[in-house]
Amino acid sequence: MIKKFSLTIPSLSGNEERAGYIYLPPTYEENTYSRYPVLYMFDGQNIFFDEDATYKTSWGLSDYLEHNPVDMIIIAIASSTTGNNRLYEYTPYYFTYNGEDIKAKGKLYMDWLINDLKPQVDEKLRTLKDRKNTYICGSSLGGLMSFYGAVAYNRYFSKAICLSPSLWVNVNGVVETINKNKMNEDICIYMDYGSGELDNHVENREILAKVTSLLIDRKVNPTLTIAHGAKHCEASWAKRVPYFMKWLDI
Repeated sequence: MIKKFSLTIPSLSGNEERAGYIYLPPTYEENTYSRYPVLYMFDGQNIFFDEDATYKTSWGLSDYLEHNPVDMIIIAIASSTTGNNRLYEYTPYYFTYNGEDIKAKGKLYMDWLINDLKPQVDEKLRTLKDRKNTYICGSSLGGLMSFYGAVAYNRYFSKAICLSPSLWVNVNGVVETINKNKMNEDICIYMDYGSGELDNHVENREILAKVTSLLIDRKVNPTLTIAHGAKHCEASWAKRVPYFMKWLDI
């Protein structure tokens, strides 16, 4: 069952309304004493339904879950549609894009997720609140944010799914984040790229290899996959849904 609701994030986008999505497993209403792990997802408009997706192609997660239900709650929050707000909200690092200096509001977003969204979810739904049962997922800049969340906020998350993470936006910033944060060795990070997108940015191959090596040095558990022929788009990420859902091992 997927429910849709509206919300605002005043600290990031004032009174702009955006969509939120909640997936409750089939057993949620049947087993009224059961509690469930929670997966938080970026770009919620692109996750479940084609009609809501930015480019009218979603990950098709609603169809997948209909045939492969999981005992997990999923909270997916849509990105801002105002100007370049998505770029601002989904990066913790300053960078330049098409000649514009991009404001870094990623930390503000993560603070909102941890201090506002998560407490509301834990209060209203039967969740397993602990770090072991709290996960994060996103693609592109959302994948960068998932990676950032796993490293800089790993006291809240035990698993992160980072599809085509935009690590290239600030290579030094990513490396610094890994080096300066204390990470629990049981943190599990899934990263993947499509072979058809590795050359989109010259930094991609170098930073991907460097990040994986740094995580191994820190005794973190990284999983790295190169998806043959895949590109940087929802249609390609949709094909990876069965892989990362199996990786979650719920």
